[in-house]
Amino acid sequence: MDRGNRLGDIEITDPKVMRALAHPVRLAILERLQRHGPATATQLAPHVGATPSVTSWHLRHLAGFELVRDAEPGTDRRERRWEAAARGFRFEVPEDEDGRSAARVLSREMFAHSAELPHRWVAETEPELSPEWRRLAGLANTRVVVSAEELAAIEDAIEGVLAPYVTRDPAKRPSGARGVRLLRYHLPESTEVQTGEAE
Repeated sequence: MDRGNRLGDIEITDPKVMRALAHPVRLAILERLQRHGPATATQLAPHVGATPSVTSWHLRHLAGFELVRDAEPGTDRRERRWEAAARGFRFEVPEDEDGRSAARVLSREMFAHSAELPHRWVAETEPELSPEWRRLAGLANTRVVVSAEELAAIEDAIEGVLAPYVTRDPAKRPSGARGVRLLRYHLPESTEVQTGEAE
């Protein structure tokens, strides 16, 4: 099934790009630019755990793989501003061993990068939410028994629901709208795991 790319993500297929992105500072830089828009290395540095000069080096490295690019100059035209090349990125595990290895390294780094988000949310964000938003927050841990084609169809359906909200013009967002992080993991189990009824 061709799932398409309705979210406007960069499609990463080159193992070299996967390995370049599989670095905690680079992932943090890209995420920050995607969520908060253009910034300089100095503005990014406190949020990505690196000095401005190290951040600048990582930005140039990301630019070499076309993951970030120059943004319109800000008020201080002497400072170089950067922006993400797209809202998000995606990759599929290649068939060759080098590609599989690179995808594994990037996946591992992405899991590590996201692992602390729920803990930080519970400690810092949830206590400040209104009752309305607190009721809507939550998590689910659902197990299904499906074929590879059915799993692809599930992911396609989820993206179909999300796409209008992801790609919507910011000027058309309703009043009271706020950012919501949706963490989606699709983790096929080992063939040794019982594939009968969901537990």
